[in-house]
Amino acid sequence: MVTVIFPAAGSSKRMGGEVNKIFLELGGEPILIKTLKTFSQSDRVDFLIVVVSENDLDAVEKLLADAEDLKPYVVTVGGSERQYSIANGLKLLPDDADIVLVHDAARPLVSLKVIEGVIDAADKYGGAIAGVPEKNTIKFVDEHNFVTYTPPRNKLVEVQTPQGFRREILLQAYNQAETDNFLGTDDSSLVERIGDHIKVVKSDYRNIKITTPEDLKIAESLIESNFQTSSAKLLPRIGFGYDVHRLVPNRRLILGNVDIPYDFGLDGHSDADVLIHAIIDAMLGAAALGDIGQHFPDNNPKYKGIDSGELLKRVHELIKLHGYSIGNIDSTIVAQKPKLSPHILKMRARLSDILEIDSNSISVKATTTEGLGFTGKGQGISAYATVLLER
Repeated sequence: MVTVIFPAAGSSKRMGGEVNKIFLELGGEPILIKTLKTFSQSDRVDFLIVVVSENDLDAVEKLLADAEDLKPYVVTVGGSERQYSIANGLKLLPDDADIVLVHDAARPLVSLKVIEGVIDAADKYGGAIAGVPEKNTIKFVDEHNFVTYTPPRNKLVEVQTPQGFRREILLQAYNQAETDNFLGTDDSSLVERIGDHIKVVKSDYRNIKITTPEDLKIAESLIESNFQTSSAKLLPRIGFGYDVHRLVPNRRLILGNVDIPYDFGLDGHSDADVLIHAIIDAMLGAAALGDIGQHFPDNNPKYKGIDSGELLKRVHELIKLHGYSIGNIDSTIVAQKPKLSPHILKMRARLSDILEIDSNSISVKATTTEGLGFTGKGQGISAYATVLLER
């Protein structure tokens, strides 16, 4: 289980205002929400811990309560230093948390690729940090401000967040720092002290921390330039999806997120909604983001019996994060029985609600195979879907 701690208890003095920078808007939403939503899009992330100042506690709790599509979270009060805030967050780790990430709440432009790269490296090596090659020449100076040494630039890395660690390693590092009354500059510096290795995961220069008004302008420019560049490059994209499940007794028949009265239901790890599964694969295929099995593996117990409508909602958020919207959906259910035409309008309405698009953009058709094949013999039901994604 992966838990992410977000230190957000700073005073934002360098931002020059009285309001904590995490409440400032970037791309139409508060910085804190933008950051949390990005992490919530990763299927690898399970739980969020937000650490704030006591003065901001009520405002943050209200902000998060009004936000949609966040992973389960808890909010707690931080300390006088970042390290003490994270220590407070560590006290709230779920019992089954085995990987812990720490990410600055004011780094809203981090990518899913970097997040999941840090998770993988932390799991493999015990500790990992996001970083980019240092572009500037760095000098060591003495107490009189004379240069003493110029380290080779190809050995230098500008460290960012997230930083990730196996639970026991990070807890040991924090306990040792408390015993030694040591205050580090970041989490990896505490882990270095106890002798553990830390892997650097290549990040990108967009993953900036918003500290000053200039940083906010840079972040706004990055979002705008990315939108313009993507708009020029991202032509409409078409994806195709297919799914099939066996019909078995003692299971509900769910198609298009609608419960269909029938003596048999579809067998599967989730609710086995073949229509939604085909649509998900078409959406992922159009965006070149893999397939449903990669995102929701059937050997993962957390997806056991899950409502496929929830999976569709997550995939919709994922494609939006990559700059796409749904143009239209055309789908066909292949089933000899039961008769599905009375349920088509309800399926379209349910899909419309989940995907937040007009039902006129969603086509659901049903057909039989005239008694031929496994569907014709009543052994299973299949579905096909084609999705158009637009910028």
